Amino acid sequence: SVYTSPITIQVFPVGRFHIFGFYYPLFVRPSNFFTACSFGDEIWDENPCKTTISAENEVEAQKLANNYKFGFRKWKSHVTERPFEDRSNIVKELYSELNVIKPYSVGSLFACGNVLYVFLFGWWISLVYVFVGLLMFLTVFGIPYAKLCWKLSCYFLWPFGKSIDKVVSFHIQMQFVWLALVSWRMSTYVWLLVGYPLLAVTHSVLCLISWLLVFTIPVAKMSAKTLHTILLIPPEHIHISQATEVRHEGRVILCCYHAVNLYYYKYTVDGINVFAVNLLLLVIVSLVIGYVDKSNQFVSSEVKFATAVISIIPLSYYIGMGIASISAQSNFAVGAVVNATFGSITELTFYITALVRGHHQGNKCLQEIVKAALTGTLLGCILFIPGICMIIGGLRHREQRFNSRSAGVSSSLLFISIGGVFAPTLFSKAYGNLVCEDCTNSTGTNSSGSFMCKNCHLGASVHWSRWRALLILIVATVLMSACADLTTEHIQPILSHSSMSQYFIGVTVLAMVPEIPEIVNGVQFALQNTISLSFEVGSCIAVQVCMIQIPILVLFNIFYDVGFVLIFSDLHLWASIFSVIVVNYIFMDGKSDYFQGTALVVVYLILLALYYFAPSPSGC
Repeated sequence: SVYTSPITIQVFPVGRFHIFGFYYPLFVRPSNFFTACSFGDEIWDENPCKTTISAENEVEAQKLANNYKFGFRKWKSHVTERPFEDRSNIVKELYSELNVIKPYSVGSLFACGNVLYVFLFGWWISLVYVFVGLLMFLTVFGIPYAKLCWKLSCYFLWPFGKSIDKVVSFHIQMQFVWLALVSWRMSTYVWLLVGYPLLAVTHSVLCLISWLLVFTIPVAKMSAKTLHTILLIPPEHIHISQATEVRHEGRVILCCYHAVNLYYYKYTVDGINVFAVNLLLLVIVSLVIGYVDKSNQFVSSEVKFATAVISIIPLSYYIGMGIASISAQSNFAVGAVVNATFGSITELTFYITALVRGHHQGNKCLQEIVKAALTGTLLGCILFIPGICMIIGGLRHREQRFNSRSAGVSSSLLFISIGGVFAPTLFSKAYGNLVCEDCTNSTGTNSSGSFMCKNCHLGASVHWSRWRALLILIVATVLMSACADLTTEHIQPILSHSSMSQYFIGVTVLAMVPEIPEIVNGVQFALQNTISLSFEVGSCIAVQVCMIQIPILVLFNIFYDVGFVLIFSDLHLWASIFSVIVVNYIFMDGKSDYFQGTALVVVYLILLALYYFAPSPSGC
């Protein structure tokens, strides 16, 4: 067993598969007192001795158990592959090979997505096939392939409800054997040299565009199958007909009914969401233009900054997936080390890079940007994430309930964390301007010992497998470091020429972009009527900022002095304290709806307006 001794397992059947209920003592994480958490429906248990977590298998349960201990971030995505037969029909349709004829259950073929296909792709793909058919016809030897191209031209103009079959009759089989004994036909050579390369380029472009659009992935599948299967079959073996016609001898190669499916946002490739896969292209583009075009001859600093910041989103996803995968397959000690080491690597990479660059350039503005980003993360996690989850969850479920005592414990922990972070700032406000005169020490010198001062006063203020997951985690971290370096390199022109306050850039773009995967997780929890987990997403991030990220920055400054001082501006101080007070008040009654969520989001927007019009920090 991979579980530690306090955990016991209860297995009971639900439908066609088993659900494992895992119980463990609640003292491992204070915020879970008196709660029983379930991914389906929330269950509240007044027994203070245990909490309940439902999972599909042992690995998922290990992931969830590690998530709850020490307040690790909640990770929505599964780290294990769910059985295909247990998935819904909607999800099964996403992974269809487009080779099944189902004429009675597809609805109307004249859907908006199919019409959109004609205007986006169909007309020019059809024209390419007409052109290639003419080329093949002019070669004389390629006339069989010319006829095939003209047939495919009509097919790709409107492929819906039609099927492409591979037909092999006895006559064709005998002919094919004879050709194999003699030689390759001349038409095949002409096709592979003239026609196929042009269509290969065309279908590659079509496949790339339709894949990047995500919702048109069926078009990408159709194009890929045409490229690597249909165009390599002898033309006499290809038969195109309506999907309702009587089947010929042979098999269906391609049959598509719809070009657009809105559920493709759920599509995954090896467990990785399709959006995260597609955004890897942006990471590559960001690194190429950032490190190749050093002099900004072809791409401006603003574009490089934007691409580098957006590139952080998929890399954050990969880092989170890597952490969850390793934790799920390891014991608690390894999971704790991985979470503590890499859990905040996204933000810390940017913060440390900015501090080091600012120190080398003698630019104190980047230090203020880091403080603004830290504060912006706190505000977003305290106000925006719970607020937007309340709004979306409330619109779907009207009123959602959660354990107010559990939320109160989390809020109290958050309050203590905020107090610890801003304690140096409060001390500076109270005593930072204290000037003492007529001081002597016990040794009679002014160099060492304890001092006795007779006159003190205040002046002016100075302001996937574990190894694969580990490999992906390391690669994503390295790429994150490169993107963070590009972000800090190209942020200065934006800070210098922007009409908005530098505070605003820090608390919005730099603070919230890395947290977009977490925001998506929180919204999904709210839609599943588990609003307490949505609150935990924000609380966990805020506590990690206070108790991991900021202490690490202070320790880094001790060993490598970059001038980072843990004293925040008044705006950061009072905005954070006010946010914690507001969210504690909202959590008191144990209920949430869209109105309360709107109130939190409005407070967040008001604070952003203050940052937008605030004077730029000193040094900027």
